[in-house]
Amino acid sequence: MTLVKENFPQLTPEEYFAWEEKQLEKHELINGQVYAMSGGSVNHSRIAIRFATMVDTHLDASNCITGNSDLKVKIVGTNNYTYPDVSVTCDNHDKTTDQYITYPCLIVEVLSPSTETYDRGGKFRLYRKNPVLQDYLLVSSTSIEMDLYHKNEAGDWLIINYQAGDIVELKSINLSFPIEQIYRNLNLTPETD
Repeated sequence: MTLVKENFPQLTPEEYFAWEEKQLEKHELINGQVYAMSGGSVNHSRIAIRFATMVDTHLDASNCITGNSDLKVKIVGTNNYTYPDVSVTCDNHDKTTDQYITYPCLIVEVLSPSTETYDRGGKFRLYRKNPVLQDYLLVSSTSIEMDLYHKNEAGDWLIINYQAGDIVELKSINLSFPIEQIYRNLNLTPETD
């Protein structure tokens, strides 16, 4: 997905929620600025749907909430709101609001050529403010490859690169799966979003 800065004055969260309800597209709010979310590629969409379905099915008997790209995540300690491709919260604080979650333990972003740098850098810096986030998974939409940023018990972030033939392990939700499960029947030639 692509972010495009909208040209209007800075908004408070209240103004943002009221305004966004009337919009046809989704918008992220970062430091008072509104950014339109444009669509992604076919691969981007299929990968995101597969992840959300797999995770939601895995957590079906739990009290956790699985969100797709329609669920906002509030960045802890800020007035910033994002739309990750997939998020999971098991925190009871997130059961008290219906517009967003704040404490996801897992966030999945499917990479697009136009947003990869932001997802790996600035967006990850925002997400790291969350004390309960354990797994931040970046998923390529053009090759069989995933980078997992996992916070260990010491609070250090480790980067694990997964490629064809690997078993991906998401400790945050106790889920392991072969990487090919997500990439089955996809056209993996490099494309632009």
